[in-house]
Amino acid sequence: MARATFEPGWRWSENVRPLAGTDSCQSPHFGYVISGRMHVVMDDGTEGEVGPNDVVRIEPGHDAWVVGDESCEMVDFGTSPTYALSGS
Repeated sequence: MARATFEPGWRWSENVRPLAGTDSCQSPHFGYVISGRMHVVMDDGTEGEVGPNDVVRIEPGHDAWVVGDESCEMVDFGTSPTYALSGS
């Protein structure tokens, strides 16, 4: 389990891709959004947005970014132990 706060302007493809070394996030996520909003785009082009009190399941193969000027705080129950490591 991990609790994370993503600041306005955060985007996986800009902030994490250089660490992971993959084109998209390959870590699955099962989480709960405490505050803020996040937009998610899957590798197949499917898009969605999550906000406060949403429960979300995000499969591997996605990009995501904070929407608006508010931080997005989430609890992730399915985060990979190799998140943001090379090849993940």
